[in-house]
Amino acid sequence: MTDTSDSADRTEHVVVVNDEEQYSIWPAERPVPAGWHPAGQRGDRQACLDWIDEHWTDMRPKSLRQALGRR
Repeated sequence: MTDTSDSADRTEHVVVVNDEEQYSIWPAERPVPAGWHPAGQRGDRQACLDWIDEHWTDMRPKSLRQALGRR
């Protein structure tokens, strides 16, 4: 049996972002899903998660931030 969590940690990932400025990671060898685009960061799983922690400082969707800003 293969330890998939270990192999997933070594898999190269990309950070992806959607139009609501929400971030996720995606395996680099797979096509980026519709509605998402690369955010410019690539690396192992942990490096990508660390990048997201550093750059995604407001978890609210973009549309909510904009709506609250108009009040």
